[in-house]
Amino acid sequence: MMKKLILTAALVALPFSAQAANFMDAAWAKKACDGWNSSATLTNELGGAEWAANDGGRGYKLIQMYRDKCGAGSKVQLTITNKDGKAICTYGGKPDGKAFSTEYDYLMHANDEDWTCMGEGSFGCGAMGAMTTGKLKFDGPKMEAMGVMGPFNAFLKLTGTVGGDKGACN
Repeated sequence: MMKKLILTAALVALPFSAQAANFMDAAWAKKACDGWNSSATLTNELGGAEWAANDGGRGYKLIQMYRDKCGAGSKVQLTITNKDGKAICTYGGKPDGKAFSTEYDYLMHANDEDWTCMGEGSFGCGAMGAMTTGKLKFDGPKMEAMGVMGPFNAFLKLTGTVGGDKGACN
């Protein structure tokens, strides 16, 4: 009887675990947005005139990213706004049609192995190491990014804390 109950519970739970978010899908991006807002480093150190307000007067900055094996069509987006001197993530999901400009916004992509390395903060996979070794392919205001290496490191580690299955593409 107990074995039957355990087996039934496992089978019932199976569809829920199969529905877990894929790494860098829309559900993952929503969780990453929530994680951003929970990070004092990201909200405080990127808020204000030096990063978040450098948005070309649009009222937002975009961070778009994808996994190389899934292609650019699988991009997800975080929308960051400068609210009361804090960099707040107001949207996480599929790109929502907002105008993207490499003058203010960021497009990042890497292979799964390098995303894992960056997400773990492993040696050579911090912001500077990832950019200089080509682990992280990057379009956007590079000089601006160089000025915020500490928060950029926190962002790369955030990608590793959100989790998600790297097997399938979204």
